[in-house]
Amino acid sequence: MEFAALAERAEGVAANDGDIETTLAVAELLADAGAAGGVEGDGPTDDLPVVVRFLLGRVFPAHDTRTLDVGPARCREAIARAAGPNVSAADVEDRLAERGEIGAVAAAYDFGGQRGLAAFGSGRDALTAAAVDEALRGLAAESGDGSESRKEDALFGLFTRCSPSEAAFLARLVLGEMRLGVGEGTVRDAIAEAFLASPGGSEAESDAEDEPELRASAEAVAAVERALQVTNDYGRVAVRARDEGTAGLRGESLRVGRPVQAMLAQAGTAVDAVDSFGEVAVETKFDGARVQVHYAPADAGPGRTEGLGPRLYSRNMDDVTGALPEIVEYVADRVDVPIILDGEVVAVDDDGDPLPFQEVLRRFRRKHDVDRMRDAVSLRFHAFDCLHADGDDLLDRPLRDRHDRLRAVLSDAAADLTLADDPEAVAAEERAALDAGHEGVMLKNPEAAYTPGDRGRDWLKRKPDVETLDAVVVGAEWGEGRRAELFGTFLLAVRADDTDPDGDDPAPAGYATVGKVATGITDEALADLTERLEPQVVDEAGTTVAFDPELVVEVGYEEIQTSPTYSAGYALRFPRFVGVREDKGVDDADSLARVRRLAGEE
Repeated sequence: MEFAALAERAEGVAANDGDIETTLAVAELLADAGAAGGVEGDGPTDDLPVVVRFLLGRVFPAHDTRTLDVGPARCREAIARAAGPNVSAADVEDRLAERGEIGAVAAAYDFGGQRGLAAFGSGRDALTAAAVDEALRGLAAESGDGSESRKEDALFGLFTRCSPSEAAFLARLVLGEMRLGVGEGTVRDAIAEAFLASPGGSEAESDAEDEPELRASAEAVAAVERALQVTNDYGRVAVRARDEGTAGLRGESLRVGRPVQAMLAQAGTAVDAVDSFGEVAVETKFDGARVQVHYAPADAGPGRTEGLGPRLYSRNMDDVTGALPEIVEYVADRVDVPIILDGEVVAVDDDGDPLPFQEVLRRFRRKHDVDRMRDAVSLRFHAFDCLHADGDDLLDRPLRDRHDRLRAVLSDAAADLTLADDPEAVAAEERAALDAGHEGVMLKNPEAAYTPGDRGRDWLKRKPDVETLDAVVVGAEWGEGRRAELFGTFLLAVRADDTDPDGDDPAPAGYATVGKVATGITDEALADLTERLEPQVVDEAGTTVAFDPELVVEVGYEEIQTSPTYSAGYALRFPRFVGVREDKGVDDADSLARVRRLAGEE
């Protein structure tokens, strides 16, 4: 598929108003992209997986830890170079401030004058989706001295071959800001509609011809959803749906070494759990960082998964193996069959008692001096679920069965699971967990399956602590005195898809501000935050700066008050910095809807 056709079709998708219309438009695009393939699967001539991932703003599948690692500044430099010798990165930044998003800025330049100077290309003018994919994958592989310059050269070369619509699509893709109104749910439904829907439509559709309607059955959508849960690869699933239908999708399974999304919990009470489940599985809630462990011993036996040394993945599916060598050693010493486990890594003191969450984070981001930090911060692994063991996928098994398998494969690390059928018994378990220095307890349905990525009612978190928010840092103010070279006060925002902030709001689109935090941050933490956030600065005026929304922090507060000062309409009273949520991306930050609930408005 020509890249120009994809970009133009994407603009058409974004122009749709309704969810059904958008899904149908994406389904039509996927069907067209997949029409030329189908024999070789996910191969070099098949545009379908590339188109699917591009629509979601991805070059690699969600489980793949590779990234383009191209920041906004590098992208602006490449656009400026492609626009011509009279355009600077500062000019691009000025236009970005005016237009609000990088795609509109890239589309506004005429890159035609630079064609022929491209560092990329083989003489052909028309870009294809496959060629862009190949170039971006090559860009992601760049490393070492001069890699930043080579990445910029590659982007420059691509932009010089772009029409306005192509340039807009490319810039958004590189920075992961597609803005098409196409989420994972839309693509899931579109895959089912494009490749699994029965021809002819439904009776309801024939009765109301003017109303667009999806034809794919609930069973087809569920088959796509299930395949996505176990593969975390929308491109692969689209190809499987096209080539093999629902039977092929049902044949997808977990694979050791390919992380899946974590099952999530909602807030709830002991009464809620007893009323919903009858019997409740009560489990310690550890104050640690979520980790998914994959391991396939090389000598596990004939017919078993090919050997894979222990790999550790964060909640966001980042590979954190290198930062946690003692957990790798612990698993390798005790496990003798292929496994996929879900659990938490907790920092402990010399007596084995748990330390605050922030101590774990000192290890998670560590790429250098790992041995030194290993001596400074000791870690312990607590496993609470088993997704795969010795060739058996366990996602559909009840929690109580999965816990039995967990004890069989790694009893030393298996978290205790206590069954209770009344709130007082739950409270007793909670007191014991708190007395041991942990956060509280989790309340789980012992009969529930493990549903990756789902935040359903089968897991409830009960945490009797000062209330906190996971907020996104969208701005800051420079400090004073000895902190003059550091950011000192940080502007916080929550996700706010249902609002339309006015033009004076400093928060990026899709966010609403809820307050500022400066309390509870040590000099060391300030230095770390400044180092991390300076490359994300997109605007600066006097002593204040604005950031691309990339960092999530946990903030405690006394209460939430209504306030006209911030665009959310609320303000945190006595906010206090708790720590950086290394395990969360901005899509996992708290929402304005939750702020309203906490304030008693909903």
